[in-house]
Amino acid sequence: MSVSRGEFPAPAPSAPTLVAALERAARHPGVVLRFLDASEREEILTWSEVRDRALGVAGALRRLGIEPGERVALVHPTCPDFVVSLFAVLLAGAVPVPLYPPVRLGRLDEYHRRTAAMLLASGSRLVLADARVRRILGRTLELAPPSLGCARLSDLTPSSVEPKEVRPEDLGLVQFSSGTTVDPKPVALSHRALMAQVAALNSHWPDADGVVNSGFCWLPLYHDMGLVGCVFSALERPGDLTLMGPEVFVARPSLWLRGISRFRATISPAPNFAYALCLERVRDEDLEGVDLSSWRGALNGAESVSPRVLRAFVSRFARWGLRPEALTPVYGLSEAALAVTFAELGRPFTSRVFDRDALADGQGRTADDGVEIVSVGRPLPGFEVQLRDEAGSPVETGRVGRLWARGPSLMDGYLDRRDATAAALVDGWLDTGDLGLLVDGELHLVGRAKDVVILRGRNYLPDEIEAALDDVAGARRGCAAAVGHLPEDGEREELLLLVEHDRKATSEELLTLPERCRRAILHETSLAVDRVEVLEPGTLPRTSSGKIRRGEALSRFLRGTLEPPVPVNALTLGRALAGSQVAHLRRRLRGGDGTPSEGSSGAG
Repeated sequence: MSVSRGEFPAPAPSAPTLVAALERAARHPGVVLRFLDASEREEILTWSEVRDRALGVAGALRRLGIEPGERVALVHPTCPDFVVSLFAVLLAGAVPVPLYPPVRLGRLDEYHRRTAAMLLASGSRLVLADARVRRILGRTLELAPPSLGCARLSDLTPSSVEPKEVRPEDLGLVQFSSGTTVDPKPVALSHRALMAQVAALNSHWPDADGVVNSGFCWLPLYHDMGLVGCVFSALERPGDLTLMGPEVFVARPSLWLRGISRFRATISPAPNFAYALCLERVRDEDLEGVDLSSWRGALNGAESVSPRVLRAFVSRFARWGLRPEALTPVYGLSEAALAVTFAELGRPFTSRVFDRDALADGQGRTADDGVEIVSVGRPLPGFEVQLRDEAGSPVETGRVGRLWARGPSLMDGYLDRRDATAAALVDGWLDTGDLGLLVDGELHLVGRAKDVVILRGRNYLPDEIEAALDDVAGARRGCAAAVGHLPEDGEREELLLLVEHDRKATSEELLTLPERCRRAILHETSLAVDRVEVLEPGTLPRTSSGKIRRGEALSRFLRGTLEPPVPVNALTLGRALAGSQVAHLRRRLRGGDGTPSEGSSGAG
C-alpha cells in the first residue's frame, strides 16, 4: 500500500496561539523584523514594537465595533503596516484575511471582481488597506457588500488595550487557496493548526553548531509561503526575518541573493520560477562580495520543481558559496496551513526518471530515459500521506494515485462551505487534488489531477510538455499552458498548446514559433501537438501566487475571451484611478465614505 508517515511525532508548539506567540517573541528585544527596499535600505522593527503598535490599532478596531471572531481583510504590499495590521486584528480577537493588492494593472477589471468575491466569501466586515492601494480599490468596494468599511491605519486613532483572549481552537486566519484549477476558496485555519505547522517547520532547522537561524523572504505576505512559512515561523522561534517586496525581487532578482549574504540568512524559500529567473537575470557583477555559504534551506515549492533548473542554479552560484545540499524541494498547500512533505535538509536533492509510457498508464516504473521527477521528501513530523484511486481505496506500491494527507495543521474546512469541506475532508484526511508516486517513502508529484492532459485514455503531465519550450527562441519561458480537450465536432481528444511569445521576439521568430514549439515537444515527449496558439505576453490567467490556471485558460479560449491585458501607461492608469475615485464617491453618496469612525463599523 502506498503510504508514508513522518519519522517523528508532531513537536509541541512554543505557544498555543499566535497572540501568545507574539507576547513571547516581544520578550526577545534583540530579535528583529527588517524591511528592505529596492535601494537596499532597511527599516527595522522589533517584535516588541510590533506588539505595542498592534495593541494601539487593536483598541481602535474595538472602538469601531469589530467583535471577536469577525473577519478583517488586509490589502497591503510588503511593509510594516501589513504586519502591524495583521497582529492588531489578532489582538482584537478578530480574524485576518490577507488579500493580494492589484499587482497586474492591466487586469484591473478581473482583480475587482475576484477581490470583491473574496471579500464576500470571507464575510469580511472591514478592509484595512495601504493608502496607495486604497486609491484604486473603489470599484472593488462598490462590488462588495455595501456594509463593508475601508480604512487606512492613518485613519485610526491608536488606543492601547489588553489583548483579547483567544483559544487554540479559535479561527486564526482565513487563507485563500491558490485557485489553480478552481476559483480560490476561503481556507479556515485555527490558531492550533497554524502553531502546529510552524512548530513542525522549525523542528526541521533547529539552531545547532553555533548557527542561529534567520530568514529572508521576498514572497508576498498574502501567500502561505510568505506569511505562515516566514513570518509565523520567525514568530514561533523567535528569530530575525528580513522581508522584501515581490515586485522588488522581480525587478532585480540579485537583491534576493545579496540580501541573504548581507544578513547571513539561513532559510529562504521561493517557487521554482524564482531560481530560473536568477539564472536569466543575475549578472556576475551583481554579486560582487556576495557569500551564500550561510544559506542552509533554499526551499523550493508552490509549483513544479524542475531538476534542470536546480542543477543549473547549483552550478551557477557555487562560486559564491552556495552548497548543493541547500536546495530543498518541498510540497504543501493552503489547506494544510503550508507544508506537508520536506526533502531532507543537508542532503543534495534527488530525482528519479520514470518510464514515460508506464507513467501514462499510471505506473511508476523507473527507466534510463523518460520523465524526471524531483523528490519532495517525506511527511513532516506528525503528518501522513497516502495514495488512493478514484474510488478512495489505497493503491498498490509503485502506482500513481491521488494524494491524501493527514496531520496536525489541516484546515477546519472551507469557511461557510459545508459541501466543499465535506468533499475535501473525509475522516480526518485531506484530498489534496494532486497525483503522486511514493518511492521508498518519498513523494514524487505527478501533477494536479484536474490539469493532467488525457489523450486517447492515457495521462500526460502538462509540466513536462510546457518545459519542452524552455529553450525555444521567441517563446516566453514559463508562460505556456498545455491542455487536452475534445472539440465539439471532434472524435478524439486533442492537445492544445497556448503559448505567450517573448516581448523581444522577432517577426521571423513569431512566424515560425508554432512549428518550432511542435518540434520541441515532439522531441522531448514524443507527443504531437494538434494546435498551437501564440498569445500576447500576459494573456494567460494566473493565480494570486503567479501559477497559470490551465483550466481557466482553456475555458476562455473556447469562449473567445482569452485576451491580453490592457496596456498600462499614464493614460490607462489615470483612468483607473479616476474610476476608483468615482466609485468611492458613489459609495459616500449612498450613505458612507468607507472610512470608519468611532463607534461604527465603517459602513459605506
